[in-house]
Amino acid sequence: MYPASFEYLKPQSIEEAMALLTEHGEDAKLLAGGQSLVPMMKLRMARPKYLIDIHRLADLNYIREEAGQIRCGAMTRHIEIEESVLIRAQLPMLAVAASEIGDVQVRNRGTIGGGLVEADPCGDYAPVALAINAQFKCVGPKGERLIPAAEFFSFAYTTTLGADEILTEIIFPLPAQDSAGVYLKLERVAGDFAIVSAAVQCAVDKNGVCSAIGIGSAGGGTVPQKALAVEALLRGQKISPELLAKAGELIQVDAEPIEDMRGSAAYKKKALSAILRRAISEALRQAEAKRVS
Repeated sequence: MYPASFEYLKPQSIEEAMALLTEHGEDAKLLAGGQSLVPMMKLRMARPKYLIDIHRLADLNYIREEAGQIRCGAMTRHIEIEESVLIRAQLPMLAVAASEIGDVQVRNRGTIGGGLVEADPCGDYAPVALAINAQFKCVGPKGERLIPAAEFFSFAYTTTLGADEILTEIIFPLPAQDSAGVYLKLERVAGDFAIVSAAVQCAVDKNGVCSAIGIGSAGGGTVPQKALAVEALLRGQKISPELLAKAGELIQVDAEPIEDMRGSAAYKKKALSAILRRAISEALRQAEAKRVS
């Protein structure tokens, strides 16, 4: 199929893009990499009357370290995140998540901002953002605001971003040097959306106690989830096989997976438990190896 007719708009600045959003309201859509929106338009599941193309705005494409944070412009492409020397050194699980998205063509066109705003319940970036407490900088007619990752996703394919706001930057706090991060994903075929996934960032002290931990998951409901209950269970504890099993049980309590072609709700709950336990175990192993090296 072909998309319904629309007017193509190409702003030269963020300010011009915001003005166009304000002018056209719900009839307008922002075009970033186009890897999700364009297929939806072809299927006529999305029918914007105005398409505002922001993917060439150079001001929104960057990766830099600043004040103990890694800051990524919203139009930074997946391939740039995957291959960034800075990200691979400082936040490797973000590079891993980027490498799991689609195929080479998708990663060369798609953007981190577009992937996050799409808010797919099984997207790759959200668990990482939740695990390390990332923040999303948005701009609109009323100015800038920061939205914590845990408050950004409100429902499937829906965020708390205002209709007249633009996501401009994703801010990742740098984890402690002695911590380790792991992103694991269960998928049907390489590059598919996750059946379930988990991201874990943790540190271990000299007594083998988990001194810090952050966990994000996807596939367990209509939004990616920050596993606060599991974090509380493990933080300050020496992780035994029994405690790990409890963590796997606890993640299932609040999980309400969407039953679809990727599996039943019961299957997804069990898969989420398994992938979480594997991610925790691997993150703990890597953190311990860092501590003693």
